[in-house]
Amino acid sequence: MIKMILKDKNAIVTGASRGIGRAIALRLAELGANVVLNYRSDANSVEEVVKAIEERGVKALAVQGDVSSFEDAKKIVDEAIENFGSIDILVNNAGITKDNLLMRMKEEDFDKVIEVNLKGVFNCTKHVVPVMMKQRSGKIINISSVVGLSGNAGQANYAAAKAGIIGFTKSVAKEIASRGVTVNAIAPGFIQTDMTEVLSDKVKEEIKTNIPLRRLGTPEDIAGVVAFLASNTADYITGQVISVDGGMHI
Repeated sequence: MIKMILKDKNAIVTGASRGIGRAIALRLAELGANVVLNYRSDANSVEEVVKAIEERGVKALAVQGDVSSFEDAKKIVDEAIENFGSIDILVNNAGITKDNLLMRMKEEDFDKVIEVNLKGVFNCTKHVVPVMMKQRSGKIINISSVVGLSGNAGQANYAAAKAGIIGFTKSVAKEIASRGVTVNAIAPGFIQTDMTEVLSDKVKEEIKTNIPLRRLGTPEDIAGVVAFLASNTADYITGQVISVDGGMHI
């Protein structure tokens, strides 16, 4: 029997229809949290996650919205408050990639990745912080990337956004710690998701040679660390970046 360490807590997970976001939402639900699932376009997939969460005996609500829109982000938060009454956990997970070498990268591809991956974190956090400060409690968990720590050829836009998340995390953590709200980031390495599924087996094997644990991570590897940071066992942790990458960035 899973101990309900998040019983009666209310969480928002952005980009929750699949991959890492889906695994995070399910893990929080398993630990007793009600979950607001944000998605941009994949309504069918998010409804499957809603059903899976409700089967765990907690509440789930799917809210469509593009986190890069300030108003959409406000709508997500407003609907969470309207339906659940409070917000105890925010997981900023939504993200996209538009990879290319800098010489070939289009301006709009740089801008869009920054808008979704970085400004989306600002938008959702901006609307959630007043709620958490009033409650004098809350957990904000931002999904960055090992690429934000080390850089990666062909991902200047993605790396810039993910590095920005780390600076944003540390700054906001300092601003709101006195109100009992913690802000932390997770930097995943190469995780088995739709984004990595397109890689050839040869490329995957080459990647594994640079990972001390010699395997790609799973969405559940990330979800477990999110659950830890969301729980009261992490009450004295804020402004930190936890790499979950099999030792890739040592």
